[in-house]
Amino acid sequence: MKQLLDFLPLIIFFAIYKFYDIYTATGALMAATAVQMILTYAIYKQIEKMHLITFGMVTFFGALTLFFHDDAFIKWKVTIVYAFFAVGLGVSQVMGKSLLKSMLGKEMVVEDKVWATVTWYWVSFFVICGIVNIYIAFSLPLETWVNFKVFGLTALTLVNTVLTVVYLFKHLPPEALEQKQQDTDKDA
Repeated sequence: MKQLLDFLPLIIFFAIYKFYDIYTATGALMAATAVQMILTYAIYKQIEKMHLITFGMVTFFGALTLFFHDDAFIKWKVTIVYAFFAVGLGVSQVMGKSLLKSMLGKEMVVEDKVWATVTWYWVSFFVICGIVNIYIAFSLPLETWVNFKVFGLTALTLVNTVLTVVYLFKHLPPEALEQKQQDTDKDA
């Protein structure tokens, strides 16, 4: 259910774009993101920081897109969100407190150097995606950018998430792997 809520604004954006235009889709994205926040809070009684940041960015850049009737603002939102995440992860790592470790460290107990590798991997991923977004957004047709935003970036993020989990599992200490296996056996 949570994953559906996470993708709901993106699905609505894509569908509305296909039937109308980028401006109607942007308004729908803003409304859907607000509904997502309300539903998430109603169901889970909390809202993650990532959702708040995304909501703020969607609202700000969506409003600029609609006010100036210029799709460049909504196109820049993707790169700015990725830059924000890259800087946040990088700064936290340099300061000695990995954000990824603080979010996932209870589930995946690995050495700090493994968390550092994963953090810099994601920083690189966000930077590369931000740069590619700029290229596609401003060099190729709008239709291509919308498809890249909805399908390309989503697929890349899912693949990188799987690669990260595989890498983390590879570096779990043997006793942690045994405990995970026992927990899985209990649930089965």
